[in-house]
Amino acid sequence: MQPLINTTPQPAQSELSSLVGNTPLLRVSEPLTPAGRGFWAKLEGFNPGGIKDRPGLFMVERARARGDLRPGGRIIESTSGTLGLGLALAGMVYGHPVTLVTDPGLEPSMIRLLGVYGAQVDIVTDPHPTGGWQQARRDRVTELLDTHPGSWCPDQYGNPDNTTAYTPLALELASQMGHVDVLVCSVGTGGHSAGVGRVLRQLYPDIRVVGVDTIGSTIFGQPARPRLMRGLGSSIYPRNVAYENFTEVHWVNPAEAVWTCRRLAASHYATGGWSVGAVALVAGWLARTMPAEARIAAVFPDGPQRYLGTVYDDEYCAEHGLLDADPPVEPDVVGRPDEKEVVRWTRCTDVVDPLTLDGSTAPEEAR
Repeated sequence: MQPLINTTPQPAQSELSSLVGNTPLLRVSEPLTPAGRGFWAKLEGFNPGGIKDRPGLFMVERARARGDLRPGGRIIESTSGTLGLGLALAGMVYGHPVTLVTDPGLEPSMIRLLGVYGAQVDIVTDPHPTGGWQQARRDRVTELLDTHPGSWCPDQYGNPDNTTAYTPLALELASQMGHVDVLVCSVGTGGHSAGVGRVLRQLYPDIRVVGVDTIGSTIFGQPARPRLMRGLGSSIYPRNVAYENFTEVHWVNPAEAVWTCRRLAASHYATGGWSVGAVALVAGWLARTMPAEARIAAVFPDGPQRYLGTVYDDEYCAEHGLLDADPPVEPDVVGRPDEKEVVRWTRCTDVVDPLTLDGSTAPEEAR
């Protein structure tokens, strides 16, 4: 008797990979800006798993080419969700098992989705005393790497391939827009802001690169606090953040992001999660205050689907005090990023690596 084999047709690698990239551009105007003004939103939610499908595939491809990741080796990485989808896709394309380390803040729907995509999900139970959930996840990754011989970690926080993966996104923007005066990006690992910003600055030397972070994030020199928003911000210092490329940084709080997400949904039928709301709030302000002819590009990392139980859930938002008021029309302004702890939308034009502030250094676990 012949052994049973799986006769279900499997898509070719090129077919799966071709689903990523060439995402659409949408003009966003009223009610976030007056009539006649607006910005262009790059809708990365049109990738199967969102913006991090790009580095998920690219980091795995390059690791295989260098021999860092052997055929059939396990991929193990820390994620707050979106990169997990990209790595699950890469594991499917290249034939690697995937283990994703996350924390209790990951939405149950995302845990289920990652599971059906074939990834194993490992959930840490306690935050690190100084590095929070992110450092706890990274410590768990180290443990799992020791447990699985031949496994490999992409290290999205410091892997230069995480930034290079976004070169096609930058070139797509340049082709679609013709010229870019301002780039607005959320900042988490620092990958897409660094990768897209570097390429566009080569093409347009006078471009302004605006980073968008969440309150309670250490990336730009604020103290680490528990954070409600996922997908942007950090409780450690990712080394992929290209501080020298940023013209300014804005911090946004969860209520302000929720308000903007919902206005986008009601007016443009295109919206997303926490990062999208924060980026759109800042991009709308730039479009209102800059000359009308300024060409502003805003990267929307994902769509709304994974946020139906948070951003778009009235009960959840009411429980967390996110429906109480409209955001301010203008951001607060601070002269330097460590001037005070910010709790609402705030802007700073003095962007520096926080490890250089007052000559201080971060603890080893935060590097």
